[in-house]
Amino acid sequence: MAYNENILDSLTFGFLGGGNMASALMEGLISRGVPATSICVAVPSENSRNRLATRLGVHATETPDATFANCDVIVLAVKPQQLRDAIASLKPFLNSAGLESLVISVVAGARLHDLQRWLGQMLLVRAMPNTPALVRSGMTGLAATPEICEQDRNIATAVMEAVGRCIWVESDDQIDAVTALSGSGPAYIFYFMEAMEYAALELGLNAEQGRTLALETFRGATALVAHSSESLATLRERVTSKGGTTHAAINSMDTDRVQAAFIRALHAAAERGREMGLELGLQ
Repeated sequence: MAYNENILDSLTFGFLGGGNMASALMEGLISRGVPATSICVAVPSENSRNRLATRLGVHATETPDATFANCDVIVLAVKPQQLRDAIASLKPFLNSAGLESLVISVVAGARLHDLQRWLGQMLLVRAMPNTPALVRSGMTGLAATPEICEQDRNIATAVMEAVGRCIWVESDDQIDAVTALSGSGPAYIFYFMEAMEYAALELGLNAEQGRTLALETFRGATALVAHSSESLATLRERVTSKGGTTHAAINSMDTDRVQAAFIRALHAAAERGREMGLELGLQ
């Protein structure tokens, strides 16, 4: 790790929203050594507040309170349609103690310039995690406003690495690409695993056998990629002996233009991400 692993230890955190991603991040931070007493969360649901306070030991409140005024890092983790109201409830506490909080948004579609417009000239980072963050195996793309210094980038990196890995990109447009590849990516994997399970049934295996074969094949293939310096094309070609079973399957998919269709699907996801940002900005 290129930065101090203890960079989070002395910081305080405020979360707007207590859903799955916020919960995963809070759990990840606590596992990294952040005291639960250094985390507060504002969430409207009484059941969610009680659950988070009991299970994690964090300070849970219905709306932001004075505790948020002293937070070094604010994480926006509400649904897109709730964002404007959440920001309105937060603003009275921003900078009220003379502090300039780092604001990290994990709100889908919320673009940096819109966040700046709603929050003012804050230190802003936009993050696009994915659902494997729930088991600390997430992949997150990060982009920031120009005002962000290296120290703030390191803090944002450490926060998101509490639930997996991350990369930095340059702009909102590139976050749309991240959304298309890794943000929506788990669903593509599940989609192909479903297809393998269905095929297993048609070929005489049962559902449990099909699920196990699909799961372990994906697990093993990704492990092989992670441990190899060779290109994906080379790894694929090594499995595809001419005239063999894999060759027959790849030829069938090429005939059906599966790869081209899949690439078009990712473009569609990126375009929808851009549209969502525009829609949210008009609210």
